[in-house]
Parts: sequence; C-alpha cells; structure tokens
Amino acid sequence: MSAFPAVFVSHGAPTLALEDGAAHQFLRGFGETLGRPRAILVASAHWLTPAPSVCAVETPKTIHDFGGFPRALYQLSYPAPGAPELAEQVIELLAAAGIVAVPDQEWGLDHGAWVPLMLMYPATDIPVLQIALQPQLGAQHHFALGRALAALREDGVLILGSGGATHNLRELGPSALPPAWARDFSDWLNEKIGNGDTDALIHYRTLAPQAARNHPTEEHFLPLLVAAGAATTGRGRRVHTSTTYGSLMMDNYVFD
Repeated sequence: MSAFPAVFVSHGAPTLALEDGAAHQFLRGFGETLGRPRAILVASAHWLTPAPSVCAVETPKTIHDFGGFPRALYQLSYPAPGAPELAEQVIELLAAAGIVAVPDQEWGLDHGAWVPLMLMYPATDIPVLQIALQPQLGAQHHFALGRALAALREDGVLILGSGGATHNLRELGPSALPPAWARDFSDWLNEKIGNGDTDALIHYRTLAPQAARNHPTEEHFLPLLVAAGAATTGRGRRVHTSTTYGSLMMDNYVFD
C-alpha cells in the first residue's frame, strides 16, 4: 500500500463553504480524487499556540472563529469524530524528533479545518484532529513538524495543511484577475514545489518575489511547510489554481 499524500489547500474566506466558485467546485471533488484516509491531521492557519499542541478531544466542536459573515455560515457544523489515540501517536513522533508537544482538550475544528473538509469529505465520518502552529518559531520549525509526522502517511493518515498561497487582507478587491505581485509569488511557489526545492520554501521570506506583501504575517504560509515536510521527496504538484477577492490565490498542492 502506497503512502497517503500530504496536501496543502488554500481555504480563502469562510464563505468558501457556501459560494460556488472555482475553488469550491474543485474541493468538492478533491476528496474523491485523493481517496478515503484512515484519519485526517490538519495544520490550520487559525490555531496558533506558544508551544506545539495537538487536539486530543473525542468529539471536536465546530469553531466559528470569524465575524460579519452571513447567518447561514454560523449554522454550519462538521461533527466528525476526534482521534485521541492518534493524538498520542503524534505527540510520540514529535518527541522522537526532539519536539515537545502537549495534548489539548479545549480546541476543536476551526474554519481552516472544517470549511475545506466539509467540501472534501462531507460525510463527516473520518476522525479529524488538529496540530497547532507556532509562527514565532519560524519556517524551519514547521517543516520539521511535517518531517516528524511523515510516517503517519504510511498508516493512511491525510496530513492536511490549510492556509493560503497568498494572504494579504489589506489588498483584497473585486478583480477576477490577480495582481502581478500575487501571480508572481504563486508562479514562484509552483516552480519551487515542482522542483522539490524545500530550502527555497523554508527561506521564502527572502527568496520569493514580494513575500512580505503576499504574506504580511506568516501563519497562512506555514501549513504549506508542514505538508512539504511530510513529503517523501519534498516535491509536489499544483492541482488547482484560481483567484478570489482579487488577490487571494487559491492554489492547492499534493505532495507524494
């Protein structure tokens, strides 16, 4: 049995769950393309902690961690089971790599997890847990998180990084075409991932075109590094690209 792929998805705004755009349509068929994993481990841009934490609850709550959106969005839920035993395994794997992580009994599934999963695996019958990010620890740390967890792929676990290929909320707009600064960053990312240039990805802040403009803060890029770290070779392929809200590149990648 081959290892389950590691995946990065751009989740955009929470309304991705409701709005029938290109990224929405792609994700609706993406789960079937990937196949059914034994469990799903999500590294979301929306769970940030001072030190590594792993959600170990039996029944994760659906977290509506946003404001000002249509009422219908707050009525959505994703009642998937948790995976406490897998959380223990994740903590053990991280410890073996020299990364100390603790179990968390309070978190659930934030919109970086449940919005794409609602489209990818709508039956809500696959166990899901989240691992937190620590932006203050930098890019190399998050690549190391993915590397430490790569063995889970051999056991049928989908490692899902959920963030954004670009994420500058101050430069959103109505255009259907991305601005050059977002397109150039997306093209650079596609080239480096396709070539397996993980060193460039880790040092994207200084090497990628207009990195700070595309990611004024890093939390939406770090999930990609977790997925890349979990890859066998570091190489991946872009399986979808589109644009929403003018400058949000909705690129998705699969790492084998």
